[in-house]
Amino acid sequence: MSSSSCLSDIGIRRHLLPGDIGAVVRLHGKLYYEEFGFGLGFERYVAETFSDFVKHFKPGLDQVWLAEQGGELVGFISLVHRSPDQAQLRYFVVDPSVRGLGLGNLLFFSCLEHGRRAGYRAVYLWTSDKLTQAASMYRKAGFELVLEESSDSFGVLLREQKYELIL
Repeated sequence: MSSSSCLSDIGIRRHLLPGDIGAVVRLHGKLYYEEFGFGLGFERYVAETFSDFVKHFKPGLDQVWLAEQGGELVGFISLVHRSPDQAQLRYFVVDPSVRGLGLGNLLFFSCLEHGRRAGYRAVYLWTSDKLTQAASMYRKAGFELVLEESSDSFGVLLREQKYELIL
């Protein structure tokens, strides 16, 4: 990212195109390894669950937001339909090269607004105690920590956390 980059340099797309599945998986795998030491188990998990999400995508209930800059994926978030009144926020990631521009907030609040418009009563998400900045954003938006459990499934010891927001 050049020092003159700004949010207006980033395009937001709300539909998947060929190549996006791999790009989403790659961005997660690369960043979570570099920033938190998550191993291949995490990237495999993202690949499997994201592929399943795409396979069972429900237009109008499920939604994706892809942030691109210079033809590269630099951010992503999705809302996944879980029941008539509940959705899961998943795959939220912003490349470090564009952090600080407000992209994370734009993606996050667009996702929550879609949840409200789609008629969901609640949105939940899973994260880990290692993602302190994200957890702060969730709590400021009204999410509450409802469950916490130890895990080493991604190659590092962590506490998985479930947050929920009543819309």
